[in-house]
Amino acid sequence: MAKVERSIKVNADIDKVFAYISNPANEMEWFASISDIRDIKGQGVGQKYGYTFKLAGLPLKGESEVLEYVPNKRYVTESKGGIKSAWNWTLTPEDGGTLVNVVVEYSIPVPVLGKISEKLAMGQIEREADLAAANIKAILEG
Repeated sequence: MAKVERSIKVNADIDKVFAYISNPANEMEWFASISDIRDIKGQGVGQKYGYTFKLAGLPLKGESEVLEYVPNKRYVTESKGGIKSAWNWTLTPEDGGTLVNVVVEYSIPVPVLGKISEKLAMGQIEREADLAAANIKAILEG
């Protein structure tokens, strides 16, 4: 599995940051390649929802499940379908704001993309991680 890690300080209270990132309905606001969030069921550990992720122009559908939910500290999801991934969010209070750290481990389906496209897709995911962090900061500080 490939891995991407990003950290960013958000000048907002930790409870506001946690509430925002742990609500799947918000993903389309901060994650540019998510074109659809649907069928949100439950809350906290065990919550499930469907999504559509565009990778190299291809729409890949999948389902995410919340594996860990520790309010204002940790939020972990696992996705299955077009791309298998695990998202591990850790929040820490820092100087009146919140340090947000996210580690994403993912596996790209090579038969879907092919070897050359796989490298391009990995570059897209790296850029998306930077944009997602910046979007979360801008939205929550705005």
